[in-house]
Amino acid sequence: MNWRQPSFFQITYTVSQITAYIKGLLEVDFTLQDLWVEGEVSNSSHSTTGHVYFSLKDESARISCVMWRSQAQRLARLPQDGEQVLAHGRVSVYEARGAYQFYVDAIQPSGLGLLYQQVEALKQKLAAEGLFDEALKRPLPPFPRVIGLVTSPVGAALRDVCNVLRRRYPLAKVLLSPTLVQGEQAAEQIVQALEALNAQKEVDLVIVARGGGSLEELMPFNDERVARAIRTSRAPVISGVGHETDFTLADFAADLRAPTPSAAAEMAVPDQEELRAIIAARCDRMARLAEDRLARARQALDAQAQRLEHASPRNRINSARQRVDELLSRAQTRLRHELALRGERLGGLRARLESLSPLATLDRGYALVRHRETGQLITQVGQVCRGDELGVRVSDGEFGVRVE
Repeated sequence: MNWRQPSFFQITYTVSQITAYIKGLLEVDFTLQDLWVEGEVSNSSHSTTGHVYFSLKDESARISCVMWRSQAQRLARLPQDGEQVLAHGRVSVYEARGAYQFYVDAIQPSGLGLLYQQVEALKQKLAAEGLFDEALKRPLPPFPRVIGLVTSPVGAALRDVCNVLRRRYPLAKVLLSPTLVQGEQAAEQIVQALEALNAQKEVDLVIVARGGGSLEELMPFNDERVARAIRTSRAPVISGVGHETDFTLADFAADLRAPTPSAAAEMAVPDQEELRAIIAARCDRMARLAEDRLARARQALDAQAQRLEHASPRNRINSARQRVDELLSRAQTRLRHELALRGERLGGLRARLESLSPLATLDRGYALVRHRETGQLITQVGQVCRGDELGVRVSDGEFGVRVE
């Protein structure tokens, strides 16, 4: 074999360095850190620590998956082999084996995957029309006097938005345009609620809000009619639908997307405490400098937060968890083998002991005779005299005799 010697300027890496480098490449790829994967579940297993390990496969490929106990406990039903599912998560590397894995944080039946594909197809269609272009996004009024609110009159979103607006900017008036936020008739009612608000010229800003839910429950906000009504709204629209991880077509069509209804209310109005500080300063220039500094501080904080996330020991801890599961499984297997081996060895010793036991000799018709007074084992006639009391031991007990 011909070995190639490294040159003087060539850098040599360890396996750990290469693995860490590949892991870093995967974890800075935003596509791989937030994606949905559809496939068939296979090789599903549940560890004693509560973590779930399985694979997702299709006709030509397979990917290893892991769901930590904290996420698995939120599932009403764990994935079973042979099921078609749609899983959400991120791709990273399990450094102990140098293998890439899909770390799943949510999973649902693939029927919803078809629904998701339909939403994606509609999203591409509207995007191609330019409905989501950034150039169409309008700035929000800095001091809205009347805020239109499109939401359910009995939902938590109404209470959350009103609480935030009352705390941050009590000068704003809220005009509720009630509607259903889920169900077959919800999309049409949402469009009518938007039209009713746009008919009111005093409305400066509109918030479309709904709490979190499943993809099916959020489908009214993925309706084409709702997206177009938001885009053609006279007043700027903030979409605060679902939780932070939920995205709907309403979010893309709106002038601003908020992760939650409460966040939408915070984005809609200034904070009264900040306004008091600006008024007290009596200087517009100082106000602009303060806002610029705040913006830079937020950007710096975001950058620091991103670096902190990359340096977080959480990924190492997750890998260590999986390593503990593997070591625990190997220890259990080794313990079972050792117990079985010692059981077989004990059985052999028991058999040898029984073969050497004098009781086996007694079972063949022999007897042990001892002198009652001295306890001496009698092996010859000369050891006894007339009248001696003897004890005779046979296989099932002992009886006494007297020498005549």
